[in-house]
Amino acid sequence: MSSEPSLDVLRTIDQIDAVQWDLLANPNGKNHSSYNPFLSHAFLKALEDTGCVGDGTGWYPHHALLRIEGNPVGISPLYVKTHSQGEYVFDHGWADALERAGGQYYPKLQCSVPFTPATGPRLLTADPALKPLLASALCQMCEQIGTSTLHVTFINADDRAAFEEAGYLIRSDQQFHWVDENYGDFEGFLASLASRKRKAIKRERRDALANGIDIRWHTGADLTEELWDAFYKFYMDTGSRKWGQPYLTREFFSAMGATMSDDTLLIMAWRHGKPVAGAINFIGGDTLFGRNWGCVEHHPFLHFEVCYYQAVDFALARGLRRVEAGAQGAHKLARGYLPVETNSAHFIPHPGFRDAIERFVRQERAAVTRENEMLAEMGPYKKNSQTEGEKQ
Repeated sequence: MSSEPSLDVLRTIDQIDAVQWDLLANPNGKNHSSYNPFLSHAFLKALEDTGCVGDGTGWYPHHALLRIEGNPVGISPLYVKTHSQGEYVFDHGWADALERAGGQYYPKLQCSVPFTPATGPRLLTADPALKPLLASALCQMCEQIGTSTLHVTFINADDRAAFEEAGYLIRSDQQFHWVDENYGDFEGFLASLASRKRKAIKRERRDALANGIDIRWHTGADLTEELWDAFYKFYMDTGSRKWGQPYLTREFFSAMGATMSDDTLLIMAWRHGKPVAGAINFIGGDTLFGRNWGCVEHHPFLHFEVCYYQAVDFALARGLRRVEAGAQGAHKLARGYLPVETNSAHFIPHPGFRDAIERFVRQERAAVTRENEMLAEMGPYKKNSQTEGEKQ
């Protein structure tokens, strides 16, 4: 048997055993702080099985499986894309530029978790020394398939060096995350804020519940089909208003309840015995990942309560250190979520196009850094007793 590395292309995740995939995707196991639910075989399979990706969606699975001596040693969730929707790292301008110059941008190759703007590893292996090899193999795959470009979105710090070594361009963007600084409980978190911000949050929480709203957490066996029916109405309302065609199917949520219920949290707002709003979250090893929100009744500040404050409450109760509340949203700053830099990696085979993109991402990285520094200074936390200006 040859000892040379080889790369297989999996047109469906069912072409690899779930245990093999999960050993590479989350090598430290589900109970480790590094556990990422979005990289699990069950999550990606649910997207395929319920029609969120595949025929007619513009997302065509081409997962990369690296073998050495026939043994699986690395994988990457990979898709051939015929559009740029559902990625949360926007490259429409790049597509327009290449096509105006006479090139063809689509299809492209996308390494990501579909519809999921959450940072995590993309070079999935139990042996970190193999990450550069896998990163290079993905470049070769891009050229062999004949796609214009390869985009790896929401990469983590451990993968970034491997992508840079393989010649990818690094792009920066911004999200807002909450981090537990040993607060103990929500009152401890509030005590870390400047007086004016603390009073504003207390007022928002009080007003959010003023119309007889009751907030409940649902996870595990509590995730019934009736709850999924209610949440799907919320999801469809928000999705239809924001991007026209929601990405996730009703069947996908049932699959989450059936296969990943312990990793799934619905925070639901009830009024007069009926659910009126809610948000879906996924529970990682040390992070709560906030995803989709929706409602059928509008109440002041209810969005903030369900998506941000209740998420912090849950994280503190579960001993989770971080809350990632999804893409963008500078309004999160006043709620204790601070700006963080997110990164993506881009392989551009065409030399002239690469040069133009390289200039753009260099300027963009500098702008993101400046903005994050400025916003961090504007954060709601106490600077010191002099600037706090309150009597303790």
